[in-house]
This record gives sequence, C-alpha cells and structure tokens, in this order.
Amino acid sequence: MQQSIDIYWKMRLEKCRDALAKNNFLPFLAQNTESALEIILQDILPQVEATTVSWGDSMSMRATGILEEIEKRKEFLLLKTFEPGVPREEIIERRRQALLVDLFFTGSNALTEQGQLVNLDMVGNRVAALTFGPKHVVVVVGRNKIVPDVAAAMERIKSFAAPVNAIRHPGFKTPCIKTSTCMDCSSPDRLCNSWTITEKSFPKSRVKVVLVNQDLGL
Repeated sequence: MQQSIDIYWKMRLEKCRDALAKNNFLPFLAQNTESALEIILQDILPQVEATTVSWGDSMSMRATGILEEIEKRKEFLLLKTFEPGVPREEIIERRRQALLVDLFFTGSNALTEQGQLVNLDMVGNRVAALTFGPKHVVVVVGRNKIVPDVAAAMERIKSFAAPVNAIRHPGFKTPCIKTSTCMDCSSPDRLCNSWTITEKSFPKSRVKVVLVNQDLGL
C-alpha cells in the first residue's frame, strides 16, 4: 500500500516539477529528506558557490538536516537568525542582514499545481528573501503542500498551517489557537501579516525548489 501511495505522489510531484520549470524555477525531485540533503550538497551548493548562508524558519527545510551540515563546513559563514538568548533587536538586525547573503534556505506554505509558491509570514523576513535580496534561494517543499490553485493555497494556510503554527509557539495569544481557524485577528502575536504569491523565479533559476516525496512541516 505504501508503495502505491509513494508512486501516486511521485506522479503528482513530477507534474509540479514540470510546472515549476516552466515558471523559471529550478526544481529537483527527492524521494525523502535524505535524498533532498544529498541534492542540496551535491547538486546545488557546487553550482551557487556560496560563502554566506542564512535561512527563514521552516520545519520542512530543517528536516533535511542542511543547517547542521552547513555549520560543519568552514567554507560557509552561517548567519543565525534564530538563536536562544539573543536579544530580539539583535535577531531582527540579523534577519535584515540575511537578505544580503549568497544563499537562503526556507520552505513554502503551499505549492499550486500551476507551479506557484504561496506564503504567509508574520515578520516578513522569509517572504522578503524569497522575493528579493539573497543571490540564491532554496525552498524545500513536502508533498503535503501541493494544492490545486492559489485559492486552495490560501484556504490551506488560513485553516490549517497558520493556526497550527500559532499553537506550536508557547505564549502566543491568537484566537485561532482556540478556534482552529483564522479569525482575522488584531492580536500582537498575529502570524498572518504578509502574503506573497511567487508566480515565477526572477532571474531564472534564482529560486531552486526541492520537492520531497514525504509529508513535511505544516
């Protein structure tokens, strides 16, 4: 049964890969997170020749183990934008500086079958880097993020990804924590502040998308 499910998702991911390529993204298809890490290390890193690296919060990206691998390598300067004990002002400044790195890693809230990346951000550093700044961006996307179109992507984010993300942050006080869906709140902890719909990569191949045949993240 599991093999049949994997084959089904492989076919859907291949269609998304083709759609992404038509939209000037550089897509890769990985069977699992181990394969995704291998693709990043062997295919992407040698191509981009990066020296400075940073990231935007993503459970999918973290699942590959790429950040731990980057930290081991002396040729990379990893700008840490999430670090316990560092004052908030310093973290925000690091996130501003992260927009100037050679290579930025992140995930995506949703991927349409037409090859569009749809994201909703709290602070905006993740979607800002996806749009402009870093020379190269690598986006890790699990199969569970695939949706038919932009409307379905927004519904998925509002009704599932954003509320669950709020719930996983202890201390956040948003209505969706209790209702399980977006209430279009005005809470200081509101996660839903900046939408981006990335129709195409500009310049061509700047945004590389690693599609993973596993459910990853939210």
